[in-house]
Amino acid sequence: MKIIYLACIALLCVVSPVYGQLLSDATGLVNRLDIQSGGYSFEVEIVSNFDISNFEFDKDEKKLTLFISSGLKNNLGEVIIPQNLLGGNLTFYLNDKEYFPKVNTNEKISFVTLNFTGSGNNQLEIFGTTRFFGLSEETEIPQSNPIPPTDYDLIYTIIMVLLIVGVIAGVIIFKLKQGRK
Repeated sequence: MKIIYLACIALLCVVSPVYGQLLSDATGLVNRLDIQSGGYSFEVEIVSNFDISNFEFDKDEKKLTLFISSGLKNNLGEVIIPQNLLGGNLTFYLNDKEYFPKVNTNEKISFVTLNFTGSGNNQLEIFGTTRFFGLSEETEIPQSNPIPPTDYDLIYTIIMVLLIVGVIAGVIIFKLKQGRK
């Protein structure tokens, strides 16, 4: 019986969290950019193996600028841009040079596949020919109450602490009962 308790305690110490593993070149980091413009809120989603350190949106120039930070030489990414934020024929400039990624569009989104080389800091500018397509510009941005994200690391830690305390209490109770016999 002691072996089972020791095995349980040993397993608790051996299990490592998933975030302890190294990132590969194909790992997808998700960046959600909340762009407030013209009285509307738009979400641009980017899944990539690089980080978006900052972004800018210029509604007059119909331009979205992404500031990219990468530690890898080969960069892969997918960008989902709502058509009513930037639409029409999209033009791309990577570090001030024209860039031709693969672009698929439908009536709601533009799906852009990025594949470029260059570690360090890069700048991607996306120009559209239309903005606020199908929307009229409002004067006030409606306020919303977003739901705060859940901190899964905290929940994971609390569960692990409770589990460890339970195992230790079980071992103590077992030892006390063994001592009475």
